[in-house]
Amino acid sequence: MTDEQWEKLLTVINGELLEPLPVGFIIDSPWLAGWAGLSMMDYFAGEQLWFEANLKAVRQFPDVMFLPGFWAEFGMCTEPSAFGCKCRWGENEFPFAEKVIGDIKAVHSLRTPDPRMDGLPPFVLKRLQHYQERIEQEGHAVKFAVSRGPLNVASFIADSTEFLMAIRTNPDEAHTLLGIVTDFIVDWLKLQAETFPSIDGILILDDIVGFLGEDDFKEMAMPYLARIFQSLDVSVRFFHNDAAGLVCAPYLAGIGVNLFNFSYRHTLTEMKKLTKNTVTLLGNIPTRDVLAAGTPDDVRASVKAALDSVPDKSRIILSCGGGMPPGVPTENINAFLSAVGQV
Repeated sequence: MTDEQWEKLLTVINGELLEPLPVGFIIDSPWLAGWAGLSMMDYFAGEQLWFEANLKAVRQFPDVMFLPGFWAEFGMCTEPSAFGCKCRWGENEFPFAEKVIGDIKAVHSLRTPDPRMDGLPPFVLKRLQHYQERIEQEGHAVKFAVSRGPLNVASFIADSTEFLMAIRTNPDEAHTLLGIVTDFIVDWLKLQAETFPSIDGILILDDIVGFLGEDDFKEMAMPYLARIFQSLDVSVRFFHNDAAGLVCAPYLAGIGVNLFNFSYRHTLTEMKKLTKNTVTLLGNIPTRDVLAAGTPDDVRASVKAALDSVPDKSRIILSCGGGMPPGVPTENINAFLSAVGQV
């Protein structure tokens, strides 16, 4: 992100109203690779190709806040790989991390990985270090320490079904696993912040949170998320959960979250009410059916409907209800911007 974009982000989080409303999208390999004409494998394997794809996006849409910005990631594999998960790669498929424990009781054999040495995290850091100067020459900076969240990582280590069942059948082992994963995530975030002093934000992505009921969320997610979001003294504490977000929304401010990206199935008005307008909302038009598969007119109509639905437009950054999905064409992003009055 540029300094100007960062200041706008802080302004919105502080409750001030900007005109026109800012636009922001979470972008990573699912959209960037195809949009830039690359295979998924080439995007992950080629540092130069990764950089050029991100550079193309920020140059094509200079007024859009792309979050976290020049995201060095390996899909869902970055954090699970540190625990020894075997990562599977296809030329044009999302990478997948296979489980490493077949029984939740085996969690006691796990050790906390070192993000400096284990799995893919060291490669994430090196990619950013190799291109830090070029990123800064373009007027951007590394502003976010990023990680998949504790339940997300745990669901890869133990298998999502087994982990979710263990929350009820083996809660002690589930807590043990979440504690180990949280220790690692905190270390990983701190390492990123130590490596890049420009970091002033945390981004945590965890859709598994949306599969919990309220009681399970309060016991199995909230304390671990709170520890993570309070592990660094930063200005922006950004949470992405585009599964069901109603369960976590009332508790986000208490956890420390001040920016939330959620499912398009929840309206901006609904989320403002649940968060008591204390959390900035990033959303909220449908990802696949409108932004990716719709026409420019569909996109404009959806943006207008979202704007018309919410009287109080403070603490809103217009986006889609989730990360930028595969297949979103340039003309639909331009239509989005035109509906907001930015082009």
